[in-house]
This record gives sequence, structure tokens and C-alpha cells, in this order.
Amino acid sequence: MSSEPLETILELDGEERFDYFLDNVLEEREIWILVNQDNHFLKIVSEDDGIAYLPVWPSAAFAAKYAEGADGLTPRNLSLPEFFKKWVPGLQKDGLEVGVFPGTDDTLWITPAADLKNDLQDELANI
Repeated sequence: MSSEPLETILELDGEERFDYFLDNVLEEREIWILVNQDNHFLKIVSEDDGIAYLPVWPSAAFAAKYAEGADGLTPRNLSLPEFFKKWVPGLQKDGLEVGVFPGTDDTLWITPAADLKNDLQDELANI
């Protein structure tokens, strides 16, 4: 993937990035997160409303681009079954939402983990 399409996609608004995320995750069957050297995942708390969320990306390239300039964060993939069976219940238990595909603007699709799971499963059923 060249940097030009990467930049172009990152400049899409939150809803367009959400749609791009769904399409690519369904194609690749994996979600990408960022972890630190202790294998702890990146969690962000919104300054505006205090919502805590797990940012997720459709590929390692987008996660790595987001992590540029942050020490020790590396992309890690989660298979869809792993995300559905392990991560969704864990995020719900911890009261964390999911921030789908942060980009270069201030818009971000933040959704409950169960809703993202349902959206992905609905799309999978249509394939």
C-alpha cells in the first residue's frame, strides 16, 4: 500500500472510514489494535465526554501510521473469531467502547463492542 492512498483514506470522515473499516475487515477477517512493549492495548479516554474506548483499524499500515511518534506502540492483529469471543465480552465487562478507525480529522465512530460485532456479523451474512 503506497502512502498516497493511505493518506487519502485517513482524510475521509468518520462515517466513510467506518464503511471502509467494515469492508476491509470482512475481506481480511482481522482487526488491528495497538499494544505497548508489555502487550497492553492502547485505550483512549475522550477529553470531551470521558468515554473510554479501544481504537481499532482495518490494517497494520493504518495502525502503524496512527502510532507514528508514539514510543513503543506496535500493531497487533485480532482474528474476527478472537474479537467476537474474547474481546467483545471483555470490553463490555470493562465498560469500554470501540473507536472505529481513527483518522486525521476530529470525527470518530465510537460504538459499543456488541454493536460493532453485530454490524460485522450482519455484513458477513450478506457475503
